[in-house]
Amino acid sequence: LVGWQALGGLCLTPKAALLTAFGLSPLRVPGVLGAVSPGTGSLGVGLLLAVHLCLFTVFGMLLFTGEKDAGQDRERLTYFFNLPEALTTLLVLLTTANNPDVMIPVYSRNRAYAIFFIAYTLIGSLFLMNLMTAIIYNQFRGYLMVSLQTSLLRRRLGTRAAYKVLSSVTAEGEAHPERLGVKPEDFLQVLQKVQLDSDHKQAITEKLHSRSDGPLSTDEFQKLFDKFDKRVIKEHPPRPEYQSPFLRNTQFIFGHHYFDYLGNLMALGNLVTICVFLVLDAHVLPKDRDDFVLGILNCIFILYYLLEMVLKVFSLGPRGYLSYPSNVFDGLLTIVLLVLEISTLAVYGFPHRGWKPAMLGLLSLWDMTRLVNVLIVFRFLRILPSMKLMSLVASTILDLIKNMRAFGGILVVIYYVFAIIGISLFRGVIVAPRNSSLASDNGSAPCGSFEQLEYWPNNFDDFAAALVTLWDVMIVNNWQVFLDAFRRYAGPWSEVYFVVWWLVSSVIWVNLFLALILENFLHKWDRRSHLQPLTEELEDTSEMTEELPFRDVLEEPTEEELVEKLSRHPHLQLCR
Repeated sequence: LVGWQALGGLCLTPKAALLTAFGLSPLRVPGVLGAVSPGTGSLGVGLLLAVHLCLFTVFGMLLFTGEKDAGQDRERLTYFFNLPEALTTLLVLLTTANNPDVMIPVYSRNRAYAIFFIAYTLIGSLFLMNLMTAIIYNQFRGYLMVSLQTSLLRRRLGTRAAYKVLSSVTAEGEAHPERLGVKPEDFLQVLQKVQLDSDHKQAITEKLHSRSDGPLSTDEFQKLFDKFDKRVIKEHPPRPEYQSPFLRNTQFIFGHHYFDYLGNLMALGNLVTICVFLVLDAHVLPKDRDDFVLGILNCIFILYYLLEMVLKVFSLGPRGYLSYPSNVFDGLLTIVLLVLEISTLAVYGFPHRGWKPAMLGLLSLWDMTRLVNVLIVFRFLRILPSMKLMSLVASTILDLIKNMRAFGGILVVIYYVFAIIGISLFRGVIVAPRNSSLASDNGSAPCGSFEQLEYWPNNFDDFAAALVTLWDVMIVNNWQVFLDAFRRYAGPWSEVYFVVWWLVSSVIWVNLFLALILENFLHKWDRRSHLQPLTEELEDTSEMTEELPFRDVLEEPTEEELVEKLSRHPHLQLCR
């Protein structure tokens, strides 16, 4: 339908109609942008936060006057010297980044002053900020459901429009062409011209050939398009057939999934041995280390990985072995390990007492071998979905990755915009000292300052450094150090830039990310009893996509609603 609007007065061909239906995809960006837009709830909580911040700022400046004792005077000079500085101090305290540093000067004199900071943190951080998170989550869920419902309606409209155009070509001149349906050969002819992956084309073609002859009805036409709600999984090639009973038994043993568990156990043992030797050698100088035992163990593990790969190729066949992504990953690691081990033995010889291959270079072959060994632990990731206790968490993580496209894309744009603005404003503002030790500068710098912590790489001199600086501020750990440093080097107006970035990144986008996790997890947790029957209805060659698990929440549009919307479309009735 979007394509028809763009075509204006042009006449749509059946191919264009079907292409439009194939091209419809769920709308994700409006759901994310809608959750960002200010609503009544989020605006009200924002005003409450502003009032809370202002009231405690005035209260703090009146409380810490510094007239009676040195503790109050130190508190006033350090954190409540003037109104802007007091506002900044309490705004940072709202994120708990400077807690308990901001409280210590007066708390060390009188413990009763802790009530002020505890009350401020309790109301602002623990109540209002969490209330903001709940409101953003509620808005996100509402816009997400509206977006998915609109997407489902658009998909159904596109399918119904394609059926109407193709049925009019099938029965040209008839009073009611839709009653005759769509010829399968017309559908296949258009399908071959559509830019679509071969797996979906094959699945739709097989579905079409499995039915009886005759034109396609409306329901049959829609069921063909339901294939796009499923991601086709390629079937694994058949295993080789051996004549010998011994070979068949060997194939059964090493092709069983328990053999994969044994490989995961060996990978864990490999990682444990590396960790043990890292702990034992932590206080030993590299020149004094003896890697004889670890060298023998690494040779044993690598030989097992090689044997495991050969046995799996024997059981599954070369094509069957490569059809599993986990086997491809394991095979590549095994080959890399084998090459590095052979190179290590060729350069350093076989392990012996006093064997010290780590003495040559910063990252020797021996270090590379131990580094690649650590990657073997990733083989445990493939068994997480099969574990009952971890399947819900693993599926939530996978669905989260699938739904991160719109969220991640907008976040990248926000990072890019703020990085460019930061470079324009603060390039060259902070200059690191020329001496490498910085010992003299650190001795005179206040404890916890930008200079004493040696935060010199956090600047806006180039794009990469700007991205890292923005990330550090988004985490809000020690972000008061950045506010203080750029206020001193660039001026007090620089705080506006960092506060706006904190609001956009930490308050809005981090809460949206949390909402995305909660929506995926709660949906699976609350409806896991319904997921099993729904999964059983799917065919063996397909699996659910990101939108299908929400089908129990979405409402299917009625036939009357589809016909009424299509009858009012300005471009659908042009081909007569």
